[in-house]
Amino acid sequence: MAGGIAAAVPAALFVSLAGTALHRQDVQIAGVGLPWGAVAALVLLGSVELWLGAFFRSVIPTAACGVLSYALTGWWSTLETGRRLVIGDTAGNIWVYGIAGVTVAMLAWCRRYRRLPA
Repeated sequence: MAGGIAAAVPAALFVSLAGTALHRQDVQIAGVGLPWGAVAALVLLGSVELWLGAFFRSVIPTAACGVLSYALTGWWSTLETGRRLVIGDTAGNIWVYGIAGVTVAMLAWCRRYRRLPA
């Protein structure tokens, strides 16, 4: 279990940094901005959490990665103006609140990888 948490911490740092950098990307279709970067950041988070759950056969690394990612991204969204990395617009809200949704979904999915007592 300690190895899973030790792997989840750098994974969460990577996902938080990469997702925060990615979430602001959008594409204009018929004059409407679609935040594809926020969706891509959530897919990245889900894939890392799924890998952690499958590799360590436990939901604990998945939960640790999700909680730490949510905490880091939440902290970056509350910095003072001018230093804030996540703004409270549509893309920012999808990214911040989507972390909780993806983490819950991956926790439910990764339950099937648990080691069962012999």
